Amino acid sequence: MGSTESISHTGFHAGSFSANHETRAAAEAARRRVRIMLATLLPPLPHTEPVAAPAARLTLKTDGTSRGLLDGAWWPRSRDLMSELPALTDALDPLWGRITRIAVNPKHWPVVPRKIPVDGHIVKVGWFAPEIDPHKLLLLSYSTGRWDLLVIPPETGAESAARLMAAASDYDGPPLTASALIAADEARHGVLATDEPLDPDEAREFEGGAAAVSATVPRQAGPPGRASRLIIGM
Repeated sequence: MGSTESISHTGFHAGSFSANHETRAAAEAARRRVRIMLATLLPPLPHTEPVAAPAARLTLKTDGTSRGLLDGAWWPRSRDLMSELPALTDALDPLWGRITRIAVNPKHWPVVPRKIPVDGHIVKVGWFAPEIDPHKLLLLSYSTGRWDLLVIPPETGAESAARLMAAASDYDGPPLTASALIAADEARHGVLATDEPLDPDEAREFEGGAAAVSATVPRQAGPPGRASRLIIGM
């Protein structure tokens, strides 16, 4: 009796193992068929190349101690600091040392983030009103110093932007605040956003259609003994 029960018990387990094995094999075969069907029915996703962010549009005073209240001008493409500041710091870090802090007046910036990740480090952003001109950006580098840039409104026409960039980065001045400089240009030439259309070559140059000017190209020569002007991303 004991021997028979032992044989019967062993046979039961062997049969169960065989059945379970067949069930797993059938499930795996079904999964393979599903994968094959999906591979056949779904086309491969197209390969997309990463798109580089547009270069910052800048003019800067260089070479020597300059006069005036501004060190140059920045023409952002939007009022989104989170998307605009990384390109700006990418352009300025090799020239001025790593930018670590930026301060703005919040009047014309809908959102002022406290920190912005840029290439390899974090830039802290603060806002101060009315201490900072609404049309100015203040930048600090832990290794070099402080700079003040005119912020040209993103909606400004290319012709007005070119005039403001030239004025803000001129060696001799003008001795005007950022807002006063914009107001003076508006009073003389009309509203910033209503420029006459430029010819195609000028439009490509000012809107970034031409190749961006990097910090390694020769600078525009100024009068002897005067600071030259560096143009980036125009």
